[in-house]
Amino acid sequence: MRTKIAVAKGDGIGPEIMDAVLRIFEADNVPLEYDFVEMGKSYFDAGHSTGMTDLAKETIENLGLLFKGPMETPKGKGVKSINVTARKVWNTYANQRDFRTLNGVDTVFSRAGVNINLTIVRENIEDTYGGIEHMLTNDVAVGRRLISRSGSAQVITYAFEMAKRKGYTKVACGHKANIMKLTDGIFLEAFYEIAKNYQEINAADIIVDDLCMKLVSRPETFEVVVLPNLQGDIVSDLCAGLIGGLGFAPSANIGDYISIFEAVHGTAPDIAGRNIANPTALLLSGVAMLRYLGLTENAATIENALLYTLEQGVHTGDFGDKTIPASNTTNFADAIIQNLGKKPEKGGAVSQGNFEKTTRTGEKPPQNKITETAPGISEEIMGADIFVETMFQPKQLADLAQSKLNEKFKLIMISNRGTQIWPTGSIFTELTNQSRLRFEKNEGQEINAKDIFDLAAHLSEVINICSVEFLKKFGGKLGYSLAQGQ
Repeated sequence: MRTKIAVAKGDGIGPEIMDAVLRIFEADNVPLEYDFVEMGKSYFDAGHSTGMTDLAKETIENLGLLFKGPMETPKGKGVKSINVTARKVWNTYANQRDFRTLNGVDTVFSRAGVNINLTIVRENIEDTYGGIEHMLTNDVAVGRRLISRSGSAQVITYAFEMAKRKGYTKVACGHKANIMKLTDGIFLEAFYEIAKNYQEINAADIIVDDLCMKLVSRPETFEVVVLPNLQGDIVSDLCAGLIGGLGFAPSANIGDYISIFEAVHGTAPDIAGRNIANPTALLLSGVAMLRYLGLTENAATIENALLYTLEQGVHTGDFGDKTIPASNTTNFADAIIQNLGKKPEKGGAVSQGNFEKTTRTGEKPPQNKITETAPGISEEIMGADIFVETMFQPKQLADLAQSKLNEKFKLIMISNRGTQIWPTGSIFTELTNQSRLRFEKNEGQEINAKDIFDLAAHLSEVINICSVEFLKKFGGKLGYSLAQGQ
C-alpha cells in the first residue's frame, strides 16, 4: 500500500532541495505517492490572494498531509504569509521542532562535548499571529494578542503526550505571565492543570527571558519546552542556532485532520538554481513525516544514512570542515543514498516513532468546531476602557471626561502606554497622543452594553474615540489587568 500525500516544492531553493529529498525517499523505496500542488509566490503573483489555487486547497484537505519546501510571501502587497495562513486555516495547533547535536556539524557546544537533544513545542494558531492590528492614532498602533484556554490546552496536551511517547521525563512551560498576567496567565494555568494527568513527568515553568539565558548556557538541561506562539517562534530559532542553524532544524505542524511538514528556513533566492543548497532540514522534516505515517523503518534507515554521511565529513558549502571540498545538493543527496543501510558510529536514529498518526484522510468535520471551556459561567460588566486621541494634559483630560459622566459611571484612572498618569502619576512620564480612560460603574448601579456605548457616544462629542473595551468579571474574577502604577 502506498500513501498519497500533497507536496509543494516551494520557492527559491525549494524545488532543488525537495527533488533531492524525494530522490532519497525513492532510493529507500518509501511507499509514498505524491500529488504536487501549486502554492507560493508565483501564485500570489498570479492573483491568488491566499498563495494557493483552489485545487491545491482541495487536494491538501482531502489527503490530510502536506510536505512543503520554503515559500516566499511577497512584501508590500498586503497579503498574509502563506506559511502562517496554511498552519492557521487547517488548525495545525502544535509546531514541533526537534533539535539535536549532529556529528559533522561544528558548533560551540559540540566542541565543548555538550550533547543537545531537546524539543520545542510551539502553539501555532493564536497569539499575535492573528495579525489583528489597528492604528489608534497616526503615532500609536495596537495589536491584539489572543490566547484561549482551549487552544492552550490543545497544544500543552500534545506536548505531554509527545514527551510520554518519547520517554522524556521533563516538560517546561515558557511564558511571560509575570507581565502578561491574563494571556500568558491562561497558558500557564492550563499547563499546570494538564500536568496533573502526567505524574510521571516533571512539570515546571520558566519565564521566557530566563529560559533564553539558560538555553544558551545549559541547553542540555532541557528536554521539552512548550510555549505560546510568538515566544515559541523566537525560542525555536534560538535553539536552531545551538545546533548549527536553520539548515538543520526540522519542523512539523500537527493538527487533528491535517498536518504539515516543512523546512522553516528561507527561500535563499541568492543561491536558487545553483544546486548548492543544503537539503538537511527538509530531509529531517521528511523523516519526521515518515514516522508520523508509521513508516518508522524507512525513517530510521534514512536518518541513519544522513547521520553517517555527516559523520564522514560530507557537507554542503554552508557548514562543515572547510578543508574538505563542499558537495553540491545533488552530490550530497547521492552520498546519503550510497550510505543507506549504514549506521553512524556515534549514535544512530531513535527506533521508536516520534508521532502517532492522527490524520483522518478523506474525512472532514461536518461543521466548524467551536469550543467553550466553561459554558454558563457568570459574566458581569464592571465598566469600560475607552481609548482616545488627545494632546491634553492628564488633569485637563480627566476634567473633560468627567464633564460627560452620568450617575452610572465614575472615572477611576487614565493611563498612557499602560502607565497610570491620573489621578496620580509623574511629570517625568513621557506621553503619546493616545490615552486610555478607565470608567467603572458606581456602587449599586447595574450597567449593560448600551450604557457603555452611550457613554462613549457622549464622550465622542468632545474628544476623538479610538477604541472601546469592556471590563468584565467572569465567575466573580476580574477579567482585566491594572495599569502600571494603579
